[in-house]
Amino acid sequence: PEDESVRSSQSNPGKSLVNGIKTNPASNSPKSSLPVPTGPPVYVDLAYIPNHCSAKNTDPEFFKRVRASYYVVSGNDAANGEPSRAVLDALLEGKSQWGENLQVTLIPTHDTEVTREWYQQTHEKQQELNIMVLASSSTVVMQDESFPACKIEF
Repeated sequence: PEDESVRSSQSNPGKSLVNGIKTNPASNSPKSSLPVPTGPPVYVDLAYIPNHCSAKNTDPEFFKRVRASYYVVSGNDAANGEPSRAVLDALLEGKSQWGENLQVTLIPTHDTEVTREWYQQTHEKQQELNIMVLASSSTVVMQDESFPACKIEF
């Protein structure tokens, strides 16, 4: 049988997918009221959390569907809610529904108050879900600038 998502996109040529969400190009809103189509989860080695870890496009459904060994969390702009505590909490919620306890490593690109508080307040839940938060252990120096870095090996 033909895949339902293929059938619906063929029967609705004016609709498209943006970040996995059905949208209507004529609409000003990037999100439609239509539900996100279901499908099997996608397993990847490394996933960059979209939009500088802003809650605008990342929710528990993202973490239920995009299952990574490593998630990179960027964002160092507290005024714009980046990184978002809601997204970090969504990782816990989404991972809790995987049904398998695979090791996950969270790699923040910046040491922020939000990530430190989240780490301390949810540490037990992280351990229960087999989530490790990787602290930067190295420093890279480039042209009079230095910054923390993490090395990942596969």
